Amino acid sequence: MTAAGTEDPAGPVVRTPYGAVRGRREDGVAVFRGIPYAAPPFGPHRFRPPVPPDPWDGARDAGAFGPTAPQPPYSEAFAEYLADPVVPGDGCLNLNVWTPQPGPAARLPVLVWLHGGALTRGSSGVPVYDGRTFARDGVVLVSVNYRLGVEGYGLFPDAPANPGLRDQLAALRWVHESIGAFGGDPGRVTLAGQSAGAISVGALIAAPQAQGLFHRAVLQSGPPEAADRDKVRRMVRRMAARLKVPATAEAFAAVDREVLLRAQAEAGRLSSPILGGPAFGIVVDGDLVPRDPLQALVEGDAAVGAELLMGWTRDEYRLWLVPGGLLERVDRLGAVALAGAMARCRCGHEVPRGYRALHPEAGTAEIVGQLVTDHLLRIPLHRLAEARPGSSYVYEFAWPSLRPGLGACHALELGFVFDTGEVPESAKLSGWGAPRELAEEMHSAWVRFAVDGDPGWQAWDTSHPVRILGDGEPRTVHGPRDGEFDLWAADAAARASAPPVPVPEDGAAGRGAELRSVVRLLRRGAVRGH
Repeated sequence: MTAAGTEDPAGPVVRTPYGAVRGRREDGVAVFRGIPYAAPPFGPHRFRPPVPPDPWDGARDAGAFGPTAPQPPYSEAFAEYLADPVVPGDGCLNLNVWTPQPGPAARLPVLVWLHGGALTRGSSGVPVYDGRTFARDGVVLVSVNYRLGVEGYGLFPDAPANPGLRDQLAALRWVHESIGAFGGDPGRVTLAGQSAGAISVGALIAAPQAQGLFHRAVLQSGPPEAADRDKVRRMVRRMAARLKVPATAEAFAAVDREVLLRAQAEAGRLSSPILGGPAFGIVVDGDLVPRDPLQALVEGDAAVGAELLMGWTRDEYRLWLVPGGLLERVDRLGAVALAGAMARCRCGHEVPRGYRALHPEAGTAEIVGQLVTDHLLRIPLHRLAEARPGSSYVYEFAWPSLRPGLGACHALELGFVFDTGEVPESAKLSGWGAPRELAEEMHSAWVRFAVDGDPGWQAWDTSHPVRILGDGEPRTVHGPRDGEFDLWAADAAARASAPPVPVPEDGAAGRGAELRSVVRLLRRGAVRGH
């Protein structure tokens, strides 16, 4: 057998705890794809926590991406902008490693990447996430597949909660045990993710069971949060009603996989960030997630000493509203759409009025989009940075896509972070001709953060420094959007001293005939989160 970390004429071979894997040399980088970190999550393992894979003999071929988690496809409107390759097969609990120097002597920093996709879509095989540029620059990149949708985040009375998050924890443990043989240093692990991947990062760095498995974290366009358990249960019950089976893991496991995915897609039609209907999410489970992750990080002692890099894109909401022409329709709805956003965000009239005053040129869709984005994303990240001065680095990605209407939308920064703007899947969002210098700047910042915990700009303090990326020369500004945050703080104080006002459980879906028209409109547009 070839020793761990040595070259073989057929490709580099590395030994893992479960057997050896043979990768490929590509542009000077060793790449290992589709390595199982847990057993296939089907049969007796379905809806259960992950278990180790069966060991294998010989050198397992690791030249191709492994199976992706079962998931419904994007709607036609969203598929125009987002890539989501599918690899069939049961062994979807797999990961990929890009390394410049296999072998235990290298001791390079490691970045573990968790993909986005609203916990219902996505995979590590999206070409935008190619890790060769990180490996080229001295960072071992690991990207992870994990269970999605009802398989990973359904809430059942007869199964443990959060199996998808438990998959990610199992992958982190695999990294801790195995990455040294690939040239990585298990004592220098950065956990990173975008959107649902960032929400997962927030939950993991707050989880007691994950302490010691990471040392830094990157949260791109996703805050630490816990979903409402009743909201997740409603999603499962809606699926059960369509399937005509009990809302139990045992009953769901007996349903054909494709039928289950169709029921999931139908039940989740209102699960967009704008509407906020029933959806899958990470829940407090008393075990892996003992309390709300944001509270644990802001008020507790989770991830003490860990540096955090976090931020958002300037126009997150445009990816939710531009596909299907919904931006213009929301503008036409005016006050009705604003009322829906207020219900979604549980805020009073003064907040949208304040946004109007601060941005008199903005249309209704922009006000609605910024309102929801601040509520869901910017304010929680702002709170997290405030709780961790000196070790938090905050950015805003501001470069507008070359594709009409998208602006600096959700997920646009990914091709710049990975420096993969030349692949067609990046151009689906950015258009062709994205600035190379911006990719070099952002990718270098993420590399620096993985290496030494400092991306190259001022850490958070009382002046609220935010690095603006993609809007002219790179610069750090102080307190951007603080006016909006002040509005929310004043509104929260006023509402805390006033009698409670009932809010419909499904946000816009419950506010009378006018708001039901908004729901129907957005349903026709097949709005989905990323």
